[in-house]
Amino acid sequence: MGLSGELRRLPSAARRIAEAAVAAVDAARARDEQGLREAADELAACDPEHVGVVLGSTVRALLEDLHPDGLSGEDVQDVLERCVRDTLAWTAELDVDSLVVVLTGALGVHQQEDGAARPDPRLLAWHAPVLLAYLLTGSGRRFEPYLAAAFAEIARAETVEMP
Repeated sequence: MGLSGELRRLPSAARRIAEAAVAAVDAARARDEQGLREAADELAACDPEHVGVVLGSTVRALLEDLHPDGLSGEDVQDVLERCVRDTLAWTAELDVDSLVVVLTGALGVHQQEDGAARPDPRLLAWHAPVLLAYLLTGSGRRFEPYLAAAFAEIARAETVEMP
């Protein structure tokens, strides 16, 4: 399945991230372990910082839309618990710590300890689509509009001059 609309017009490196992200989320929604693994490997082969910004932005935007009155600690805990239960129903590959990093990182509250190893990009590239698939499936929303908005925001931020 190809990209639609403005995602097709992205520069090649960004388009590669978008294609892999769509494939990974689609595979997670279909509970296709092998498809998810392959798409996550493709995501992990991209620039990890760019992948993190794009997927983190989409998770954050989706959570904000699903909780328009604000996201409480209990809401975050509920999302985490439900996503874990849902994911464990179809795969044993889930690493709860990686899922927590994806969720807290997207919300801007993940604290990396000084000297601690950075999270494995392969784990994050697998867990972010799992979380997105869970949120999208439960809400009936589509992924591509959130993905397109994330790329548009990144492009806008890159064109704004720093003071």
